[in-house]
Amino acid sequence: MKMYPLVRKTDEVAAFRKGRRKMKLLLQLFLIFAKMGAVTFGGGYAMLPILQREVVDNHHWATEEELMDYYALGQVTPGMIAVNVATFIGLKLKGFWGGIFATIGVITPSMIIITVIAMFLTQFEENPYVAHAFTGIRACVCILILDAVLKLGRKSVKDKRTLLIFIAILLISLFAPVSPVFSVILAGTAGFFLMPRAEKKEGASK
Repeated sequence: MKMYPLVRKTDEVAAFRKGRRKMKLLLQLFLIFAKMGAVTFGGGYAMLPILQREVVDNHHWATEEELMDYYALGQVTPGMIAVNVATFIGLKLKGFWGGIFATIGVITPSMIIITVIAMFLTQFEENPYVAHAFTGIRACVCILILDAVLKLGRKSVKDKRTLLIFIAILLISLFAPVSPVFSVILAGTAGFFLMPRAEKKEGASK
């Protein structure tokens, strides 16, 4: 008779600890993505090397292949790429609330900074020092994006088939005025049909 309260208390303690761990991860998601949102200049692509370091290398929340998949999905879904990727990673880790916390985290610094800048925009928009500073920042963003592309490219372009898709999409992007959505769909279709039959069967069996 005395065991029932003890069992109930043990279950309550376990549930409390589980909820505490979940809340800790949600808070961590918010803080990590808020930090990335605060130091990213140049949009979603500029966030790629920071995402790779924090999400893949430091916290192991996703693999490099998964991160590339999230970027591809973020490219073809409405909204900003960085926000979409944060939502995907949050959903993977903690479902609906994980997506909410990661999304709010990544947009909060931008909202605060843009609001402050808008309040004083007319005072420094013509300031030559500010203009020169952003010129340097844009150059740095290009290097960050290139570095991330080279690192992730080594993981994605693995054989002749993926190299062929890479070259084809590169040429289309450079010389044809088509939407990036079309490029992603075309690359996905090409990957499906060029994939070896054995790999298709293996993927279907899983």
